[in-house]
Amino acid sequence: MSADDLDEYESRVELELYREYKDVVGIFTYAVETERRFYLCNAVDLKVRTEGNDVYYEVSMADAWVWDMYRPSRFVKTAKILTFRDVSIEEIVHSELEVPEK
Repeated sequence: MSADDLDEYESRVELELYREYKDVVGIFTYAVETERRFYLCNAVDLKVRTEGNDVYYEVSMADAWVWDMYRPSRFVKTAKILTFRDVSIEEIVHSELEVPEK
């Protein structure tokens, strides 16, 4: 497999992942971003933990979808992440008005 073949394959897989994201985003309530992954979920809990002088975050999610092109199944029942880095949690606003595509 050449480098061009690999680039083409990764581009195709990422496009399929983006299309899947567009299909499923409407069924989730929260978007969670860590330094390593992006998640959609319907329940999220963030706890700040300290151990000595270190501060870290424990993020628990339920009913989640993981943006990861290498996972065979992106839907997970529960997920827990421990990280020392920033965590972004946003509530997804679903518009009642759907604009039809032309």
